[in-house]
Formats: sequence, C-alpha cells, structure tokens
Amino acid sequence: MFNDIGIFELVTLVVLAVLVFGPEKLPKMIQDVTRTIRKIREFSESAKADIRDELGPEFKDFEFEDLNPKTFIRKQLDNDELGLKEIRNGFDLKKEMAEVTDAVHGRESDSSASSTGPAGGSVDMTKKREKLAADERPPYDADAT
Repeated sequence: MFNDIGIFELVTLVVLAVLVFGPEKLPKMIQDVTRTIRKIREFSESAKADIRDELGPEFKDFEFEDLNPKTFIRKQLDNDELGLKEIRNGFDLKKEMAEVTDAVHGRESDSSASSTGPAGGSVDMTKKREKLAADERPPYDADAT
C-alpha cells in the first residue's frame, strides 16, 4: 500500500499529524482510521463474494484483478494462442526508427541497403536524395503533410 513512500515522507506525515491533531488526540484518530479501513476491507470482500455467488460456478476462478487492463493484456500475452510473442520479437522499433531517421537525413542506414518493412515487403533504401545547399530549403509537398 505504501510502496512508494520514503522515510522522509513518512516522517513528514507523522510530524504533520502531531501538529494538526495534537499528541492527545492522535492515538484515537489512528484507531478510528484503522477501524474504518478494516470496515472498508470487510465490505469489499463481502461484495466480491456476493458477485462470485451471483456469477455462478463457472466463474469460481474469476479474479477481480483481471479487470485491470494491464493485467488482462499481460495474461493474454502469456497465453500466446495468437502468436503475439513471435510478432513482438520480430519487430524492432529502434531499428525501424533509425532507418526512418537515416532515410529522412539522406544517409545510408547501418543495415543493408534494402531492408524488409513491417508488412514483409521490401523497402528500397538505395534511393539517394539530392543534396541541398546550406541555405536552400527542401521542396514543399502538400500531399505529405
């Protein structure tokens, strides 16, 4: 629950609590907060149990954490019925971006002169751009913007 709170933040919170509530009322406030947190957890657990009972026996292994999109995607990638790992491992974003950058700047890429694009087609990287003078602007292409 408090994984990202450091020692400095914790000391600051304790000092602030002592200043706001005073040393006499602080133990009572801590008891009230812990009691409230306990009641919220009990309510949450009973609501989860009620939902599982209503869903029926085929959803006994249902976990509410699976509703988190990150958890759902991680589980589906681990399942890999669709071959997503192969696609993900075959795609090198840094290499693709370097090739695009080299093509924009008119340089040869570090890889071979022609490479394979993401769709499997061959992309011709041998076309060289004409060199422009230092003060000359490149031609404007309205269709490209």
